[in-house]
Amino acid sequence: MEISEQDFTAAVARGEQTRQGGYAVTAEYDRRQGRLVVGLNNGVTIMVPVTLLEGLADAADDDLTEIEITPAGLGLHWPRLDADVYVPSLMHGVFGSKRWMAAQLGATGGRASTAAKTAAARENGRKGGRPRKHA
Repeated sequence: MEISEQDFTAAVARGEQTRQGGYAVTAEYDRRQGRLVVGLNNGVTIMVPVTLLEGLADAADDDLTEIEITPAGLGLHWPRLDADVYVPSLMHGVFGSKRWMAAQLGATGGRASTAAKTAAARENGRKGGRPRKHA
């Protein structure tokens, strides 16, 4: 696939427009708090718990310390993990793919303990429990 000069120029313009929203100039892993700390060119600092980030959630502290910032400042890369994070997504609260984020949300909801959930479980227990699935 060949890229025309016009396509290339348009892509460069889109990249520059994206950078106007802010780009990474520093990135480090704070072991004590378990957070990714990203400093942007506009003075804003973003701090995100690594447990929320796809590809980093289960990583060892030593693997999280080596972070590379892409030349445009729009991406972060962990060479030991072969993991990447898109900085504009961090700014919008997107910490992974849609599928991964949905799984995290479902797991959080499943761990929630409320009076209504407890009452429903007890009521189901009195009825003999959850109905069996039939193949």
